[in-house]
Amino acid sequence: MNVEELRAYCLSKKEVTEAFPFDNDTLVFKVGGKLFLLCSLETSPLRFNVKCDPEKAIELRGNYACVKPGYHMNKTHWNTVEVDGSVSKKLLQSWIDDSYNLIVNSLPKKDRERFLTT
Repeated sequence: MNVEELRAYCLSKKEVTEAFPFDNDTLVFKVGGKLFLLCSLETSPLRFNVKCDPEKAIELRGNYACVKPGYHMNKTHWNTVEVDGSVSKKLLQSWIDDSYNLIVNSLPKKDRERFLTT
């Protein structure tokens, strides 16, 4: 997965927005006004931060060398994933899906229903 594929995948989700709120290098994806993924356009290999259930975050860090505690993020709830070819694109996408769904599920019930994905 490269940055263009990452961007296309994130934008394929319902009501996702992208912006550069911090600087000209850090691309941020939000749903419902809340951040679910960010990545630097300058790093090689590509790395991105995703939100994660705290227990699952620890499990992923233990099982995959490419998953580290979230860089510049709350390390309980965020992981940094290095796209080094050690895991499949499908697995990377599942981690993005998990982050998106965590944010959607945290929204008020009246807002949540319009974001639910299959």
